[in-house]
Amino acid sequence: MKKYVFSLLIAASVANINQAFAQKEAYETTVDGVKVIVQPSGNSIVEIQAIIKGGVQNYSADKMGIEALAMSALTECGTANHDKNSFKNQLDKVSATVFGYTNKNFAVLRMNCIKGDFDTVWPLFSEALTQPKFDGKEFTRIQQDAINNLKANESQPDVAIDKYADKIAFANRDYAKDPEGTVEILQKLTPEQTKAYYEGILTRSRMLIVVVADMDRATLESKLKVLLDGIKQGPAFDFKKSFFRVYKNTFSSENKDLATNYVEGITSGPEAGTPDFDAFQVAMRIFAQRHFLEVRTNNGLSYAPQSWFSSGATSVAKFSVSTTQPDKYIAVFDKLVDQVKTDGFKADEVADMKVTYLTGFYYKNETNNAQASSIASNEVVYGDWKRSLTLVGDVKKLTTEEVSDAFRKYIGNIIWVYQGDPKKVNPLLYTNGTLHKADNPVNN
Repeated sequence: MKKYVFSLLIAASVANINQAFAQKEAYETTVDGVKVIVQPSGNSIVEIQAIIKGGVQNYSADKMGIEALAMSALTECGTANHDKNSFKNQLDKVSATVFGYTNKNFAVLRMNCIKGDFDTVWPLFSEALTQPKFDGKEFTRIQQDAINNLKANESQPDVAIDKYADKIAFANRDYAKDPEGTVEILQKLTPEQTKAYYEGILTRSRMLIVVVADMDRATLESKLKVLLDGIKQGPAFDFKKSFFRVYKNTFSSENKDLATNYVEGITSGPEAGTPDFDAFQVAMRIFAQRHFLEVRTNNGLSYAPQSWFSSGATSVAKFSVSTTQPDKYIAVFDKLVDQVKTDGFKADEVADMKVTYLTGFYYKNETNNAQASSIASNEVVYGDWKRSLTLVGDVKKLTTEEVSDAFRKYIGNIIWVYQGDPKKVNPLLYTNGTLHKADNPVNN
């Protein structure tokens, strides 16, 4: 009865999503050749994100980390008119935010402020984007911070296994590159190199601007025109997407002295924007629940087993576990996958997960920042910023068969990686398991 009532409440919340997020209609325009997407917010907050497309496609493997350093330097190394402290002090006076970051698909410089403080914050945002200083002393500071953060992250086993998995699975692909770089690479980067790199990628041909705010259109376009007039056009840029195909099960390992052992697997997923994409999103969420139940609850093999769909220029499904019994885990995993492939998902599972997925999606997009980030990601990765507005209808239409078939189609051969005690694992169980026998049109 409780589950039934909860399902009704969730269904009611999804049915009212459009009302809860009722805003003036979003629109797109073009300013100096740059696409600008505007979502009126219905509140007094201004969120603006300047996107530079490409991410790991923009640099070679021996320059990993340079884009992350460059985006951090925009606000941490001062600008033409402000040193770092002056820049920060002006923002602090009005409790505003301006900072940059990057990921595998694109870089972002974002600003967030109250509408009444826009005229104070906008010049700082413009300076950071177009007139960064790359002061040597401050650069050395953020460089050391980046190295310290990298070392701290690499000491986290969950982070380390995921990075190792990407390195093995995406060898000779752009996605093998880590945006955080390596200690050796970061130590060699200079302010001059990093500034030159940034100036090379700051072109209108790579840019997208997303605004979530209630602003007069003419005023906004006038401000953006002045901003973009100072940025060169640059050569045409093509954001490349690629399908990840796994031809056979493989196993790679690293001997590490850890309290437990870490296993991660990577396999195919549908490209962003393809017909199977939404069905696979739902399928992986259901599988994650089953995976957790079987691995932790029913077999006590791990505290926090995970399964997820990682989407981007290259989209993949991932499975991760920390366990003292890795060989028992792979037996449980193989059996679970075979069961799903044979029987498919249940109608009530799919119905519940569609509602949960949509509720979570819109709940996470309540803030102006989250809405802007969603629009940016959908435009760059999916090639359709309106996806965030049409998702409800698209997901509601999915059938149980479509969700089950999406799982069957993409979950086949897997690249497995392992960190821990080599005596605790038998690689043959990962390379000669039942998965490689699956009649899978994608992976075989």
